[in-house]
Amino acid sequence: MGVGTTARVAVLAIDAGNSKSDVALLGADGTVLGAARGGGFQPQRVGIPAALDVLAAVLSEAWQGARAAGVPEGAVDHVSACLANADFPAEEEALAAAIAERSWGRTVTVRNDTFALLRTGVDEPRGVAVVCGAGINCVGMLPDGRTARFPSIGHISGDWGGGVGLAEEAMWHAARAEDGRGAPTALARDLPAHFGLDSMHALIESIHLDRVGPGWRHEINPILFATASNGDPTAAALVARLADEIAVMAGVALTRLDLLDEEVTVVLGGSVLAAGHTTLNDRIAALLAERAPKAVPRVVTAPPVLGAGLLGLDALGAPPEARALLRSAYGR
Repeated sequence: MGVGTTARVAVLAIDAGNSKSDVALLGADGTVLGAARGGGFQPQRVGIPAALDVLAAVLSEAWQGARAAGVPEGAVDHVSACLANADFPAEEEALAAAIAERSWGRTVTVRNDTFALLRTGVDEPRGVAVVCGAGINCVGMLPDGRTARFPSIGHISGDWGGGVGLAEEAMWHAARAEDGRGAPTALARDLPAHFGLDSMHALIESIHLDRVGPGWRHEINPILFATASNGDPTAAALVARLADEIAVMAGVALTRLDLLDEEVTVVLGGSVLAAGHTTLNDRIAALLAERAPKAVPRVVTAPPVLGAGLLGLDALGAPPEARALLRSAYGR
């Protein structure tokens, strides 16, 4: 990293998702002084203390790298934490208080992790982001601090889509096609074939008896998109519905922030959107062109910890040069 012993950490940037967590220690000039990746952040399952213990282990590893580069360890100026499962202000406040008790930094800001994706994809904190990974979420932000967001905690909050939900929908249609309750679909052939099985009945049994690995849902989505691209009506309808849902969420967020008629970036990210499925992303672009003609969709694949770091530099009033240096460290 090429830093001297006088360097110090100004921002602790955290992007913590359900499956992995990234931490970066940043200088005031945007230099990355230490970084590490670790396990997922799941306070809803293990509780806040245990979830923060996971982050503490990742932070310890980042500090090891910083110390090796000659950076003295100590409390940083600001913690910018973008966390999965921080879906309501009360959850953000509870997590911020718990992080403050750990004395990782002098000040702490906690946001939902979708804000990290948004800031990664825009040059200023202005725009809308939709993430579609395991789940689906959408947020919007303006430089004056106003935001637009959804609870995004599943079916009870009106959500549809995300990688997990999409895979289960594909299974539902394929199962019904095979046993006669639903319309025919090539998914009934393609899904079990991917797992080396000859029927949906065999696949359902294998999943139920834990003969298929826990990541089976993530394996199904590429098959769904391939089947849709081959012209299967059922698979194509699922992809179209997901595109519609993403465009609707983005359109509502733009409307709430009075951005519907302004040129603005709509950031698209998460494993499903970043995979580059043409049938999905092209439909999203077409729908946005109808509902928000000046909106510019942008697929982002850079790690969202970059966005958490940019938000931290924003909070400290860092100059544009610092943000540019940080982006260059992540190739963006």
